[in-house]
Amino acid sequence: MKNRARHILTSIAAAAMLALAPSAFAQQVEGIVVLVNDQPITTVDVRNRMRMIIASSGTQPSPEAIERIQEQAVRGLIDESLQLQAAAEFEVTVDPAEIDSAIDGIAERNGTTREQITSELAAAGVDIATLRRQLEAEIAWQILVSGRYGSRIRVSTQQIEAALERIAASASQPQYYIAEIFLELTSAGGEQQLQQQATAVLNALRENTPFQVVAQQFSAAPSATNGGEVGWVLGGQLRPEVQQVAQVLEPGQLSRPIRVPGGYMIIAMIQKREGTTTVQYDLTQVTVPTSAVTENTPDQLRRALDRATCANVDSAISGVPGAFATPLGEIPASSLLQNIRDALNGLEAGDATQVLETAAGRQAFLVCDRSIGGPGMPTRDDIEEQLRGQQLSNQSRRWLRDLRREATIEYR
Repeated sequence: MKNRARHILTSIAAAAMLALAPSAFAQQVEGIVVLVNDQPITTVDVRNRMRMIIASSGTQPSPEAIERIQEQAVRGLIDESLQLQAAAEFEVTVDPAEIDSAIDGIAERNGTTREQITSELAAAGVDIATLRRQLEAEIAWQILVSGRYGSRIRVSTQQIEAALERIAASASQPQYYIAEIFLELTSAGGEQQLQQQATAVLNALRENTPFQVVAQQFSAAPSATNGGEVGWVLGGQLRPEVQQVAQVLEPGQLSRPIRVPGGYMIIAMIQKREGTTTVQYDLTQVTVPTSAVTENTPDQLRRALDRATCANVDSAISGVPGAFATPLGEIPASSLLQNIRDALNGLEAGDATQVLETAAGRQAFLVCDRSIGGPGMPTRDDIEEQLRGQQLSNQSRRWLRDLRREATIEYR
């Protein structure tokens, strides 16, 4: 059956290579390419999807590209069929106005209008219904995934703090404006097939197929709906293997396929700038001068600091001979000595450093507040939303993978 499907698809691909005009496609024999749980995907569906992909790319595809496009078209149509079937099962419907809004968003990102998109697709022999069905599946799936998993996702304070720490650690490193394509490893394909797909996608990009078109059609990342555009990110927000590649890319360059958990990633470096993010502390310094230090001072001071806050520090340290507190106010981390920065690393408001031996005697620092700022610096809400999005995306991929595994997919 798969050989039969490949024969049909090869005929479709040949038609696309001969001419992109509707008449050339119309001469092909109509039929069913694949049944997805008894729902047919026809040669008409595949040809229309191929035309739309080709029209979106704005380039004349090579024979190799045509083959990739046909495989992409069928794979996408199968996934969309599964998504729409799941939507029907859960009685999820998409208002036509939502689809209109999605098309308007595509138009805005591409500097055009909905009417122009409709006319350009028509000129390529593509009915606007082809795009509308694709968007209907995307929107319905987003509703399903959010409804099924949204309330279960929890982003802990510890996760947010860990992300902030990674960002703070990379505050002085360059910041990147990137776009991404994530190619997911599935049980149906395997590592070798995914490597081949990653190479084919990279070749398509090098042949000047627009990045956003390839991302929208191939990428499994949430950014696919924005043409792969991620925006400004700090080094600490990237996976280590991705950051390692990003730091050597120049604007306008593409990365090689990068192996990451779950698949391969390709990034495009759009812009780069020097890091200007700063970490700032509001500190209170507690000092026991050298003249008052005894062998018991470190333990006494540590116990006092365990119950101290910036508001009650004077009373908390009153039992430590010679100890006094000095509010330092807000200080950039870069202005502190390295040993103090090291002691403060990982601490949050209300925490205290260990007792340090300094030229002044024995000292410790209470963190009254801590903030990270600068261009491109995400807020706590931004980080929480990013982490939620990552978890939702993971759940989305798992669910769709389960649907594929459980489905009856019959090539004709």
